[in-house]
Amino acid sequence: MNRPASSGDPERAVNASVQHPADSAAPHGNSRRLPRWLRIVLPAALILVWFVAGSIGGPYFGKVGEVSSNDQTTYLPASADATQVQQLRGEFSDSDAIPAVLVFASTSDSALTEAQQDAVAQAVDNLASIDGVEAGTSPLIGSDDGRALEVFVPIASTADVGDTVVAVSAALREASPEGVNSYVTGPAGFSADLIEAFSGIDGLLLIVAIAAVFVILIVVYRSLLLPVAVLATSVFALTVALLTVWWLAKAQVLLLSGQTQGILFILVIGAATDYSLLYVSRYREALREHRDRGQATRVALRGSIEPILASGGTVIAGLLCLLLSDLKSNSTLGPVAAIGIAFAMLAALTLLPAILFAFGRAAFWPRRPAYEPEVVAAEHGVHTTGWWAGVGRFVRRAHRPIWAVTTLVLLAAAFGLTQLQAQGVAQSDLVLGASEARDGQQALGEHFAAGSGSPMLVIVDENQLQQAADVLLDNPGIDAVTVVSADSSAGSAPVTADGITAYGPPGTPTPTPTVVDGRVLLQGTLTDAPDSDAAAQTVREVRQTYADNGMDALVGGVTATAVDTNDASVHDRNLIIPVVLVVILIILMLLLRSVLAPVLLVATTVLSFAAALGVSAWVFNGVFHFAGADPAVPLFGFVFLVALGIDYNIFLATRVREESIAHGTREGVIRGLAVTGGVITSAGLVLAATFAALSVIPILFLAQIAFIVAFGVLLDTFVVRALLVPALFYDLGRVVWWPSRLARGSTQQSNTAGGRHA
Repeated sequence: MNRPASSGDPERAVNASVQHPADSAAPHGNSRRLPRWLRIVLPAALILVWFVAGSIGGPYFGKVGEVSSNDQTTYLPASADATQVQQLRGEFSDSDAIPAVLVFASTSDSALTEAQQDAVAQAVDNLASIDGVEAGTSPLIGSDDGRALEVFVPIASTADVGDTVVAVSAALREASPEGVNSYVTGPAGFSADLIEAFSGIDGLLLIVAIAAVFVILIVVYRSLLLPVAVLATSVFALTVALLTVWWLAKAQVLLLSGQTQGILFILVIGAATDYSLLYVSRYREALREHRDRGQATRVALRGSIEPILASGGTVIAGLLCLLLSDLKSNSTLGPVAAIGIAFAMLAALTLLPAILFAFGRAAFWPRRPAYEPEVVAAEHGVHTTGWWAGVGRFVRRAHRPIWAVTTLVLLAAAFGLTQLQAQGVAQSDLVLGASEARDGQQALGEHFAAGSGSPMLVIVDENQLQQAADVLLDNPGIDAVTVVSADSSAGSAPVTADGITAYGPPGTPTPTPTVVDGRVLLQGTLTDAPDSDAAAQTVREVRQTYADNGMDALVGGVTATAVDTNDASVHDRNLIIPVVLVVILIILMLLLRSVLAPVLLVATTVLSFAAALGVSAWVFNGVFHFAGADPAVPLFGFVFLVALGIDYNIFLATRVREESIAHGTREGVIRGLAVTGGVITSAGLVLAATFAALSVIPILFLAQIAFIVAFGVLLDTFVVRALLVPALFYDLGRVVWWPSRLARGSTQQSNTAGGRHA
């Protein structure tokens, strides 16, 4: 088969028209060499710029906590009841302290003795000396069975809640009498759990992710310098991205949380490494055809820039669709992650080429690519031996059974979606492993109303106080009702069906409710744990009753925040997933100049996502026995898997189209698969390893995202991209490029080289 001279360079861009005449005339010469001084200064300047930016951004890894928040109400829509209640709550009290609920429970079936109660009281009094503990600790409250005591301790919102809770817990363990277990739970206890769980992001997460990537790169390249160069590219991309995001968060342009931070770290490391692998592959190919490393660099960049920009742009477009989210935790992740991807692309297209240009073939030591243009010409740009060449021959022989069987297997796996429990999880289940706050919540529920310390909050007009209180009192999910009152020594006064009463002996003056702009704040103690399904149902019932009675009441609190968050997550999932699909489909149509090929690529990626989520549901329920999943888990899994999965299809499809122009579609599929197989598989392993590293952070959401994305990427890499897509494209032939000219075989290359293949 004769090839036109213009198509002899396998490193040319997807469209044959971008072939440079100078390269065609002298493919192995140095006719376009830059001046010597510029060849030295330009890469040195690029490396210096990145080094300086990285040096400035490095210290910010330890400062993310200064500009981040894990308070759920911070991320709710402004219109949500829970958000409005949280904003107004401070006006009813001089303190914005976070309550810690201390529970003291007998280790036996007998009631607490008077001596034990006195020792507990003394231990609580001594807590006032701990930094972060505010004045206003409540009196000790005994349980009906006499076996437990509870007390509410305010923790200053300006203090380090995690450190304060740890100090309080340690002091109680030391001072609690024999036969009594102490627990710190409530909002402060669970906040401390989250703070401790996220504490490993700056250190442990990065170390595990980088170590995993380094090992994979060592195995792939069997070289030391090249993995270091690739990892340096990823780390510098992450450092500069973090620097940018930090200042945007400082200026309150973006919201940053521990969850967003962890995803940013993993996404940048994984994406930058993937893009670097693609460039390294092109550079290695170019060094075999070009003696001059400057010429090889230009060829490698010309072959890499389109797929890298296309795949990165697709990921960014998919991530920016999160801006449509009602939840700020989702909408802010979009631009934060998009900034990370942008710097990942920039580093892979500037810093890495500069480093590899500086080292030349020595970067691949001890397996330096030889200058062998005759061998490359004999291979026609494609190796005929090796694993991926064998996969190509398998696809050629059995393309129809391959795509039929793989489709059926993926559909079977997708049936697991029916087992996915993504309706939300209790706050006590957010942190994996041991949790004193969770144990304390359980002890609290055994002896007191389980909702103590995390009441339902209701803001209502002053003239509707009693009517609003009656609605709460009539609901079996509410144990007691109080109204905030500055006149009361306890800060609130009980409300019964007969009106407001006072704490204390008969004759104690009745406190006056605190009124702000004509409204009062009621507190309803929940019968059930505030993070339980029963408590959530109570919130929904109370809201519905108020609406049915025409009352303008705002219902907030911990439980209402969880309800509003879950509702917003479901809304986001139903809205954003279709939008992401449409956006990615349009981008692929513009990139591939086709309609059918993008539809097939998106359809196979969605099928891969459904299969990954189905298998994940079985694993979560049957292996890990997770309590459920946040409604945002499918959304995040979809955005990452579809956007990142499309990456590999872009790498494959752009190379297949490039080869199809010269050799026809069916031959182009085999050649494209053989050329891209190794680099895409390596990239998939890297991305799966980096996302799997998220599991070292003991947060349920991150562990689930880690498994879904890691498993989904491997499924996409080894099944969808390696077998399903090539087999489908091969079976359909050139019609896959419909309605472009390539589908009609009207290009010169298709007519001469691809006629019998397409």
